[in-house]
Amino acid sequence: MFYPLYTLGWIFALLPLRILYLLSDLFYPVVYYIVGYRKSVVRTNLENSFPDKTKNELRKIERSYYRFFCDLFVESIHEIHFSDAESKRRFIFVGVDKLQEQYKNGKGIMVMTAHYGNWEWGRNFPLFTPEEMPSYQIYKQLSNERFDKLMYQLRSKYGGVNVEKRDLLRSMVKARSEGKQGIYWMISDQTPAEKKIHHWTEFLNQQTPTLTGTEQLARKFNYPVFYAEIKRIKRGYYTCTLIPVSLNPSETAEYEITDKYMKLLENTIQEAPAYWLWSHRRWKFKHKETQNI
Repeated sequence: MFYPLYTLGWIFALLPLRILYLLSDLFYPVVYYIVGYRKSVVRTNLENSFPDKTKNELRKIERSYYRFFCDLFVESIHEIHFSDAESKRRFIFVGVDKLQEQYKNGKGIMVMTAHYGNWEWGRNFPLFTPEEMPSYQIYKQLSNERFDKLMYQLRSKYGGVNVEKRDLLRSMVKARSEGKQGIYWMISDQTPAEKKIHHWTEFLNQQTPTLTGTEQLARKFNYPVFYAEIKRIKRGYYTCTLIPVSLNPSETAEYEITDKYMKLLENTIQEAPAYWLWSHRRWKFKHKETQNI
């Protein structure tokens, strides 16, 4: 099954992006009206996140989300044949100099990002930095070996180094002992496993469990933390602005970094809500204080 799907994707990826967007327009009514992919999850998430919006406003965001979701699919296919030049033109980083300044001071850096916009295109970050400034992408190994190999190759095509999240601490300790630093990219908006929930915060009008691993590592190594704010400029074009969250994590209070990141992400989502991954069951766990409400 893998090889026919890969071959089909490889062939589709040869098409110009403008043609793939026409296919996306055809996919949209199928995904939204006929299949209704996770529509109940999306609808519930939107209603709980924006209680002050009218039904018409929520449905407009919902439809915009599914249109973008289809675009995201074809953009991911097209990336198979992306040139470095096209990638740099379509996904631009802003504020890289701030990271370089910290790196020149001998510090590793933690970057917190999210499932917003086309976050996968952000792996082209090494194209915007010197070769001596390594970029580490934290990922979770897929159960399907062939798909895992494909995604591994795609995620390293621009020079980024993939680090399985189970090996992250060990690799950071090893790098530091060897006098090496790097930029560590962490997607930080997922839902933690129920037994690993250590902190809840108010996010999009709901008590929300948070991932705290990035903050813990940043405080342990005193690595500056940045938020990668992705914005969709227009179809097929994005910017990613690197915003300081904490330059001295060891001096912060517990969960201060996590809460600040969640607030920054919330502001990004509120500004343009259609581009966040609403089909994810982000609130499948309820805070004890709200379980009986």
